[in-house]
Amino acid sequence: MSTTDAGAYAEIDHVRRLRRVARVARLMDTAVRIPGTGISFGGDSIVGLIPGVGDAGAAVVSLWIVNEARRLGMPQHKIAKMLANLGIDVAVGTVPLVGDVFDVFFKANRKNLAIILEHFDEDGLIDERGDIRPMKDITPKR
Repeated sequence: MSTTDAGAYAEIDHVRRLRRVARVARLMDTAVRIPGTGISFGGDSIVGLIPGVGDAGAAVVSLWIVNEARRLGMPQHKIAKMLANLGIDVAVGTVPLVGDVFDVFFKANRKNLAIILEHFDEDGLIDERGDIRPMKDITPKR
């Protein structure tokens, strides 16, 4: 495998990982839209309804997003900002009723995704609704 091919495959892997993070962030924060309201929510809001373990389970998934950003090479100060978003989400999310409503409106995973996409200059990866755009063909040409 040539150096050019290795670089192309690294780019493919990078985009796939970003898309995976985008899918998980959408699933956790905006997977379900309430028609006519513009309000959306996801798994974080739903599992957060389960006392105790729900918020902890959602936090584990959110930590995966932060870890994936770390593995992609995000700088420590941006990782710290992402952890702060997650900390706010978990801290307020554990308060009964208030936390459940807060989870619908404070979308920590989407905020963290925005930090990642902005860092890698990949803002075009998702559309204005937050859905993942179709992947462009980046297959190496032989």
